[in-house]
Order: sequence, then structure tokens, then C-alpha cells
Amino acid sequence: QLSEDVERISENPTDEREGEMEVHEDASSVILPDSELGTTAPSLRFSKTCLKNVFSVILLFIYLLLMAVAVFLVYQTISDFREKLKHPVMSVSYKEVSLYDAPGIAFYPGKARLLSCKHHYYDHIPPLINPGQPGDIECTTQRINYTDPFTNETMKYALVVQGPRDVKKKELVFLQFHLNGTDQDFSAIDYLLFSSFQEFINSPEKAEFMKDCESSYSSWKFSGGFRTWVKMSLVKTKEEDGSETVEFKQETSVVNYIDQRTKPRSDQLFFVVFEWKDPFIQTVQDIITANPWNMIALLCGIFLALFKAADFAKLSVKWMIKIRKRHLKRSRQVMNHIN
Repeated sequence: QLSEDVERISENPTDEREGEMEVHEDASSVILPDSELGTTAPSLRFSKTCLKNVFSVILLFIYLLLMAVAVFLVYQTISDFREKLKHPVMSVSYKEVSLYDAPGIAFYPGKARLLSCKHHYYDHIPPLINPGQPGDIECTTQRINYTDPFTNETMKYALVVQGPRDVKKKELVFLQFHLNGTDQDFSAIDYLLFSSFQEFINSPEKAEFMKDCESSYSSWKFSGGFRTWVKMSLVKTKEEDGSETVEFKQETSVVNYIDQRTKPRSDQLFFVVFEWKDPFIQTVQDIITANPWNMIALLCGIFLALFKAADFAKLSVKWMIKIRKRHLKRSRQVMNHIN
């Protein structure tokens, strides 16, 4: 067989070279894909997979950080809401009016006597013609007796006068009292302000009404021998139970009265003026700045973000496991093909 092959090669040398070239070409065509499959393609796939895995891990940590921040925000929101419930904020608002509800002015003159009472406008009080003598009483007045609400034994006499109403015209009430003599070193008249003179007139039990007013409002004094100017302002306070209380703030200025009567007198004269300070009614109320609906909306948004983050983290882990399995499967296929 060997001699026959040698003879055949010697007879056909060209055909043999062509066959060898075909064999080498076939071999190269078979080897090249194997080399490319074993070196270049797996390395590229491995690098891409590695980058994807690193990116997924970074995203996972970012979302875990966001979840931690969301949990902290939930805790902080609930803590702030509880703190604001315990400490409401005082809110002050002002309402401008042209006419006030005429207040009631309750005087406790004792032995003093009311000489005159007039309503004036634009802060103009004309000079007294006959000081110390009875004059015109142009105010709406009401006299009432009631027992002291603190002792329930002492009888008190009160002279209730309707206060000013028109704040735009600067309406004021000017009163003059006379006291013939006193056994005290200092002479003064007590007075009490309450919110509505009309409520007092319409009340069927005026004595009980005055007892309630004396229990609720503060009382002040004005002295004899002076002109006391009282400027009132109204403050309404809304309580937590929805009720509303009214109180007066006042600024007083005292001017000395020069008695120009010809004969020396031992009696005392009292002058007092009441007017509104400004046309604004002050309303005070406690406001809880924590709005439960805002807190509920914020909590819903935070919990939604938590669920979304948890869902993304779960999908990321599943995707990473899937990529890992696919990579291992491809590696096994390459190794089997190489083997």
C-alpha cells in the first residue's frame, strides 16, 4: 500500500498539494471559531454581566438607603404630630367694624350721685357750665340691686349705663358724679365693663346677669378730682370646647381737674370718659398646626415609596439570581463544547 501511495503522489503531485491545502483550510475553519468562542466572546459576556451585577448591587443599596430615610421620616412625622397636638399655637386675628355692640358700664357709686351723662362725638367735650350741679342725663341707664356673688350676703347697688357704639365718629360717653363727703382718705368709684348692654336689658333675671358679669369680668376704679379717660378695646377668646369669652383691655389717662368754683368745697367731683380705642375686634384662639389629613397623605406617600422600594429590591434580587444562573449555564455550555 505504501508503494502504491508513493507512486500515486508522484504521478499526481498537484492534486496532493490541493488536497493538503483543503485540509489546512478546513482545519483552520474549524479551529478559528473554537478559539473565538473560548476567548473573546465569553470574556465580553462576563464583563457585561459583571457590570450589570455591580450596577444592580449599587441600586439595591440606594433603595435600601431610601427605605431607611422613609422609615425615619415616618417616625419623625408621627413625633412632630404628637408634639403639635400637645402644644397648640395661639392665633390672633383682627376684625374691623364700624359699629360696636354697645357695652354695658356698671358703676358702683356708693354714696356718690350721678349728675350728668352725655354722648359726644369726634372727641369734643364742651366745657362744663355748672360743675357740681345736676345736669342732663342723656344716657340709657338702669339701676339694679343684687347680692354679692362672692359672699352671698352683702347687697350691692349698681348703676348700669349704655356705652358708646359708633367708632367711626369717635363716639364717647362723658359722666360726672358728685360725692358730698366721705370718711375715707381716698375717694374712688368702682366700675365694671361687660360686652353687651342689650343682653342685660333683655335678660329676665338682671340680678343673676350682673352676678355672672362680676364673676367673669375684672373691675377698675377712677378717682375723684380728676378726669379719667378710658379707651377700650375688645378681645374675644375662643376656647377649646367651642365657647367664646369676651374681655376688655383698656388704656387710661388721668388729667387733673382744676376746680374753679368760687367757694371752697368739701365735696368731691368725679369725671370719666369712655370711648373705643380702635375699630378692630381682636380674636384669640388656639390652633393646632398639625393637620391630620396632611400627615395621613404624607404617610401614604412614604409607605407607597417603601412598598415600591421593597418591590424593586425583590425584583433586583430575582434578576441578579437569574443573570447568575444564565451565566453559569453559558459557562457550562462553553466548557462542554471545549471538552
